[in-house]
Amino acid sequence: MGVGAAEATLKLNYVSHCHNQYGASVCLWLSGGNNNNNNNNTTKTKISHLLYRDDFKLIAKSEEELQKQIQTTKTFSDNIHMEFGLEKCAKIAFKRGKLVHSQNLVIDINREIQQLEQGKTYKYLGIEESEGIQHQQMKKILKQECSRRLRMILKMKSELNARNIITAIGALAVPVLRYSFGIINSRTEEIKKIDMKTGKMLTMYKMHNPKADIDRLYVKREEGGRGLVQIEAAYKAEIINIAEYLNTNYKEDQFVNIVKSHESTEPNMNSIIKTAAKITKELCQQNEMSDAKQDGIQRTKARLGESLKKKWKNRVMHGQYIRNIDRQLISEEDTFFWLSKGDLKTETDSVIVAAQDQALQTKYYATKVLNTETDSKCRLCQQFDESVDHIISGCPIWQKNST
Repeated sequence: MGVGAAEATLKLNYVSHCHNQYGASVCLWLSGGNNNNNNNNTTKTKISHLLYRDDFKLIAKSEEELQKQIQTTKTFSDNIHMEFGLEKCAKIAFKRGKLVHSQNLVIDINREIQQLEQGKTYKYLGIEESEGIQHQQMKKILKQECSRRLRMILKMKSELNARNIITAIGALAVPVLRYSFGIINSRTEEIKKIDMKTGKMLTMYKMHNPKADIDRLYVKREEGGRGLVQIEAAYKAEIINIAEYLNTNYKEDQFVNIVKSHESTEPNMNSIIKTAAKITKELCQQNEMSDAKQDGIQRTKARLGESLKKKWKNRVMHGQYIRNIDRQLISEEDTFFWLSKGDLKTETDSVIVAAQDQALQTKYYATKVLNTETDSKCRLCQQFDESVDHIISGCPIWQKNST
């Protein structure tokens, strides 16, 4: 049930208490509830409703018991003059796990809750459900909404500087997808495609040079990157977060224990715990570590950012700039101050980064990377390779003409 106002949360907490004490409920029998492979080890848990803030879901094993729960809720809400948004409510019935047709749920002579039609869905905590979570439908909705917000932000580039555009993307577009991680079944390949689409949109709006390093786009700005949140890294961080929560709290909370036991029996591709273990193992291999279990969740998530910076640094051409900084012991904080605190426009920000990545159309780039030229010598001095560094500070003819 959707309740009209968020301030009704405290009132709903008392309704929840009433259902826990006096309401009907269904029993959940879970094999291996204590994370034990013994089939005789089961957990019995009664549940009558789900409540989070102002989203309320009643659960009963029969029409009669559901009607009693509705009356309990109605009596309490009438006494405190709280109204439920019936247009947001729906009733759905199952028999042996299959969706079946049933009658509308009568509240009183003037009000009733409609039976959910075949093929339709209801929304709980922002997720479309019917027989279960509608994974494919939700993925389509979330991708479209994320793209819509991203496009809206990029259209504002004339009003915001590059740093604020990146911040806006992380605050408004990325959370649309981040909220679904661990709820909607997603594959890493699907997540990578979203990052690719984001990169194409940034290129289209001249926020990213297509020849510049893509991994640098996701490195923190104070470390020389552009500061964009990588969807793949956000996905991995959320999966690790959820797995850590389940592994830490399952002994204290029976419902967390149920979720953890369920996740342990899920296929590898759908199990949060197994996916988190796989991600952690991959991070260990990338960072040449033997074991990450002792480092804790924060250190494991930090490796996500470190792996991106390492990829950028190891690029033969794109990594020259950051390697030179490390080699000459130059302060990164001072060097990248313009990135972390500057207010350059998006196009300017993009061009400077592309120049540092040696990605501008110089003769050296055309010869060594594109293979469209045979001579890499500077077209002015004809002595040295025409690289970005040479044009900026090494060409004697250019320096002479500019003084």
